[in-house]
Amino acid sequence: PPYPRCPQNGNQENPSCCGIDGILEAYHHSLRTVQLYGPTNFAPVVTHVARTAAAVQDGSQYSVLLIITDGVISDMAQTKEAIVNAAKLPMSIIIIGVGQAEFDAMVELDGDDVRISSRGKLAERDIVQFVPFRDYVDRTGNHVLSMARLARDVLAEIPDQLVSYMKAQGIRPRPPPAAPEPSPPRSPARTPPASPLHTHI
Repeated sequence: PPYPRCPQNGNQENPSCCGIDGILEAYHHSLRTVQLYGPTNFAPVVTHVARTAAAVQDGSQYSVLLIITDGVISDMAQTKEAIVNAAKLPMSIIIIGVGQAEFDAMVELDGDDVRISSRGKLAERDIVQFVPFRDYVDRTGNHVLSMARLARDVLAEIPDQLVSYMKAQGIRPRPPPAAPEPSPPRSPARTPPASPLHTHI
């Protein structure tokens, strides 16, 4: 069924994923349940995510839409209009092209060289990053290195896109929280044993 009637995590009530594990679980669910077919329409999913992004524009949330495609797009005019409308919202779009198709349409959506426009209206900012997956397949078999390069390039424009939204809206970074007052030193006899350092990424 067309998006968003069938969220990829299988939960009609809550189509969101929790963290990377949730995304991977939804992806594996999709591999087992989704049947691919045409036409390939991007505009509905861009518009759906734009509605979510429009709900919170105070800088506390920023949405990133990831589209994995074979390069075929059936609703180019509508997609360009949806992207132009979304360019004023706190969101970015990443498109990864898979396969050997010509990706001219995807390159056009990525406004690096020419800012995307629709019906004479120019997008307020570039929010699309397109990356062809085939450029990151390492023929020597170094899968880890090639995937690291893919991740780097896929995410390369997100920081600038986020900052450009915040600047356009006049949203300034919040000051860092005040450091807690140091507690008085304890006597050595009452010092708890050292605990291991935990790092959360």
